[in-house]
Amino acid sequence: MLSRFRPDNFTLMIVGALILGSVLPVQDRAAEWLGVFANGMIALLFFLHGGRIDRQTALAGLVHWRLHLVVFASTFVLFPILGLAAGLLSPTLLTPALAAGVLFLCVLPSTVQSSIAFTSVAGGNVPAAICSASASNILGMFITPLLVAVLLNSQGHHHGFDWAAVGKIMAQLLLPFALGQLLQPRLGPWLTRHKPLTMVVDRGSILLIVYIAFSHAVATGLWSRTPLPALATMLVVDLVLLAAVLAITTAASRLLGFSKEDEITIVFCGSKKSLASGVPMANVIFAGQDVGGILLPLMLFHQVQLMACAALARRYAARMQAMLAAEEGPARAGVAPAAAKLAAR
Repeated sequence: MLSRFRPDNFTLMIVGALILGSVLPVQDRAAEWLGVFANGMIALLFFLHGGRIDRQTALAGLVHWRLHLVVFASTFVLFPILGLAAGLLSPTLLTPALAAGVLFLCVLPSTVQSSIAFTSVAGGNVPAAICSASASNILGMFITPLLVAVLLNSQGHHHGFDWAAVGKIMAQLLLPFALGQLLQPRLGPWLTRHKPLTMVVDRGSILLIVYIAFSHAVATGLWSRTPLPALATMLVVDLVLLAAVLAITTAASRLLGFSKEDEITIVFCGSKKSLASGVPMANVIFAGQDVGGILLPLMLFHQVQLMACAALARRYAARMQAMLAAEEGPARAGVAPAAAKLAAR
């Protein structure tokens, strides 16, 4: 039982990077060079993502347009509404930086790798998951900065829409992804044989940016401005956010008459938030601000969604196996009498 709630190794590494940035922060010229290297790692990561996604499989998932609309509505409408509601807790229970971080978390696109992985484990519609998660990330490169500008302004943060920020996000994330897709027919098989390479780049780039962000946050007094009750409130907010979205997407998919396979895809793609996209976006959108404090809700949500969705995927998989067994039972029962009659003849 306890192993279900044990943080995964990557989460422990993120915590290590956070602590290292708090105890031994990188500063001045070294921070600038490390930032350039981290940005290059992020660009390489999205290039590898583009090279791994099979174009034909993604196109096969396009036919499920109703499913994609529900996923996008959850990602870019339902989540932001809940984020605005959580903003009512600031400044009494949440610090302004944590409240902005919760709202930023709520406007991010879905994950790619974990959405597809959990959908596959649970027995869902994998082609639709590939298409939906990939499209969410691509659209999020424009939608997320726009929603940040609109919603943070409504919360009194005075953060205008910045076309330069969108251009930087496109250059760092979209262009490498598009180049990877162009080379996918040749690059894809090689990446399939060398999956650890993508994992090293994925985790290494995020860890570097977390370390840099918290180095800067410590220099600006993050921990002295963030009381423990605010951190506890942030944890509760993340748990409530995930529980609410999981419940609403499940109910909506059943109400709209989706199959069980499509329901699984909607639940897993519509409830995730991308740490890989969120960390570099935060560095661009909130450049010069308290990026460390803004990233805290996202980093915590990342662990919460992994633990909850891993357990949920196992439950879905067990149900799907039970359904298949129930469907095969009557068929086998009908075959036995027929075989007996043939043997009698």
